[in-house]
Amino acid sequence: MSADFHKPTKFSTDKFESYESGNDPATILRIAHDTAHSLVDRVRDNPEPDIVERLVEYTDTHGIDALAELWARSSPRSLPGALWRIYLLRVLINQDPEGTSTLFQRGSDVMTTIDPLVAGASMPTGPAEIRDLADEILRGVFRGDFAVALDRAASFCRVAGAGAASIADDSDATAAPERASELTSRALRYDTTAAELTACARLWRRGELD
Repeated sequence: MSADFHKPTKFSTDKFESYESGNDPATILRIAHDTAHSLVDRVRDNPEPDIVERLVEYTDTHGIDALAELWARSSPRSLPGALWRIYLLRVLINQDPEGTSTLFQRGSDVMTTIDPLVAGASMPTGPAEIRDLADEILRGVFRGDFAVALDRAASFCRVAGAGAASIADDSDATAAPERASELTSRALRYDTTAAELTACARLWRRGELD
C-alpha cells in the first residue's frame, strides 16, 4: 500500500514562482481549473471535519508533486493558482518551522500594519504556532470565508517578508552579504505571493476567481 504514495518532496524557497511539469499546457490548465473547482465546491458544500483534515494533511503523506502537476503552472490569479500557493506555503512552513517563525516574529515586531493580526498567529510565534497557523489557513479554504483564508495567507506572506527584509539588514551590518542577499530574495518572493493572494481574494469576492 505504501508504494502507492509519493514520498513528500523537499522544496526550496525558490519554488514560489514556478514548477516545470507536464507536456501539454492546454490539457494541464483545463485539468487544473476543473479539479480546483470540483475540490473546493464539493468540500465547501459539505465540510466534514475528517475530510477537511485529510485535505490539510494531504502533502504530509503524498508529497506536493501531484498538486504541482495539477496547479503549479496555472495563473497566480486563478483558483488553482491560489490553492497551489497556499499548499506550497504550508509545505515550506512545515519544512522549516523554526526559521519561518523567526521571520514571522521579526516581521510582527517591525511592522506597523494590521497584517500580523489578520494572519492570526498566536504571539509570541514559535515553530508550533507557525505550524498551527499554516493548518488553520488551509482549513479556511474548505470552510468559512474563502476570501478570508486568502487574506490571512497574504498577510502571513507580508509579515514574513518584512521579517526577512529586516534580518537581511542585520546581515548586511554584520558583513554577511550572501545571507542578506538570500533573505532579500525571499522577502521579494513573499511580497509577490502576498500580492497574488490579495488579488485572488478580491476576485473571489466579486465571483470572478476562475
